Amino acid sequence: MLSILSPETFKTIPWKNGLGHTTELAISDGGTLDNFNWRLSIASVVNDGDFSNFAGYQRNLVLIEGEGLILDHRNGDVDNLTKLLDIAHFDGGCKTNGKLVNGGIKDFNIMTNQQSFTAQVDTYTNSTNVALTANNNVLIFAYSLSGDLTLEQDKKTTQVAKGALAKYEQQAVNNESNISISGENMILIQLSKSQ
Repeated sequence: MLSILSPETFKTIPWKNGLGHTTELAISDGGTLDNFNWRLSIASVVNDGDFSNFAGYQRNLVLIEGEGLILDHRNGDVDNLTKLLDIAHFDGGCKTNGKLVNGGIKDFNIMTNQQSFTAQVDTYTNSTNVALTANNNVLIFAYSLSGDLTLEQDKKTTQVAKGALAKYEQQAVNNESNISISGENMILIQLSKSQ
């Protein structure tokens, strides 16, 4: 089943550490800021500072606006997000510090509970067509920064406006669907249930 989540449905909530706000696009059923299986959000970062502690969660962070963010995880790992749609993958329990390169940025966050879900996050700057296979163990999300996305499934075509989030969830057990997603400056997310 395909759902289109429009920006009007997104929620603005405080960061866990109280140092800013995030726009929550989607969260697992019954999820709260302290207990969820997966969560997708967009945050504006306007100052250098430490990230909230999300021990037990895997984080995927994508640069979607601005000139860059340097993430020092204080364990020897450093991620330099300096180009649009650069991705960092890191443990939410790291004592991560973010340093802005030149002014504020926006990032797209994908967080998954390490016990229940894993995330595959892919970004595409150029116009691309991506073929995916969905089953009832995988949730698929698509988001575009600059234009409409086109989703094709079972010979049905759906346009998804810039800034809206497409969510595809296979309903039938032991069944698979082939999905084609076309667009540019897009983020594709596959959340797989842990076996």
